[in-house]
Amino acid sequence: MAHFAKLNSDNIVERVEVVSNDVATTEKAGVDFLNNFYDTNDVWKQTSYNGNIRKNYAGVGYTYDETKDAFISPKSFNSWILNDDTCRWEAPVAYPDDGEQYKWNEDTTSWDAV
Repeated sequence: MAHFAKLNSDNIVERVEVVSNDVATTEKAGVDFLNNFYDTNDVWKQTSYNGNIRKNYAGVGYTYDETKDAFISPKSFNSWILNDDTCRWEAPVAYPDDGEQYKWNEDTTSWDAV
C-alpha cells in the first residue's frame, strides 16, 4: 500500500490516505487518484513507514519542508534542535547510555531519571 499526505497551504499535513499499489504505480498516479476521488486539486506528497521517502512518515500536524524534501514532526521542546540529516528533533544533551530510563526536563534542559 502507498501512503499520501494531504498538505494545506502552509505545508502542514492535514491527513494521510492509503492507496493501493495497483493504483499508485507512481507518486503522480496516486496523487491523481486522490484528487479525482475527492474531486479536488489538493497537494499530496507520498510518504512511507520505513522512511525511504521524505525521511519520516508523515503524520497529521507534521510540516513538509520542500527544501529538505522531508516531513518534520512538530517540535517537542523549545530547546531541541533539528538534525538536518534525519529531519528529527534532538535534545541538546545526549540521552544517557546507562540502561536506565529518563525523561526530558525542559526547565533544566537535561534528562531526569524516571
